[in-house]
Amino acid sequence: MSTEIHWFKSTYSGDDSGDCVEVATYPHTIHIRDSKDLTAPALAVSPTSWTSFVEFAAS
Repeated sequence: MSTEIHWFKSTYSGDDSGDCVEVATYPHTIHIRDSKDLTAPALAVSPTSWTSFVEFAAS
């Protein structure tokens, strides 16, 4: 099993936008980072917490 994290940007993020959040999924964690500052620490949350956040943000 690979331990490398594969980051992806939201489909709502344009190439010319300076503001972007990247996400990477693992079986037991969701990782979130600011694509403008890759030296800053990434957040790691449970899939349940991520689902709650996405549902809240979509409402």
